[in-house]
Amino acid sequence: MAVDTAPQIEFSKELESFIEEWKPKPGNLIMVLHRVQEEFGYIPREAAIKVSQLLDTPLAKIYGVITFYHFFKLDKPGKYNIQVCMGTACYLKGGEDLINEMENLLGIGVNEVTDDGLFSIESVRCVGCCGLAPVMIVDGEVFGKVTKDELPEIIANYRKQG
Repeated sequence: MAVDTAPQIEFSKELESFIEEWKPKPGNLIMVLHRVQEEFGYIPREAAIKVSQLLDTPLAKIYGVITFYHFFKLDKPGKYNIQVCMGTACYLKGGEDLINEMENLLGIGVNEVTDDGLFSIESVRCVGCCGLAPVMIVDGEVFGKVTKDELPEIIANYRKQG
């Protein structure tokens, strides 16, 4: 009896079209993986397998790229992924203190997700807002000149949105 090895994941029509468009182009793998992560928020194993099949690229090569570049995620982030900038300006102005306080408030560490799936914390490199240091981004919203005292209110506002 043959084992069904087809991934049990659905790609949007837009993603499938994107992959088809990029398939013959050099350097297609990184572009495709960016687009997959944009769709799912991370790169699920089933998606990596499907990309391997669609691009006729060995799965080992795909995982080599995913694990080499810090941008790609293999684990699903929280609904609200809190990205704290640790670039030079943000680090010097208290970025590490923000991460430590977030860890205390949420009870999780960097690259972990709260039990309710609402929050995850990520340490990122320069986000290009050095004049606003320290900076954090939550669900695409930029918070500049953030202090530890502001964090409970920021978290509470996202909890309300749930």
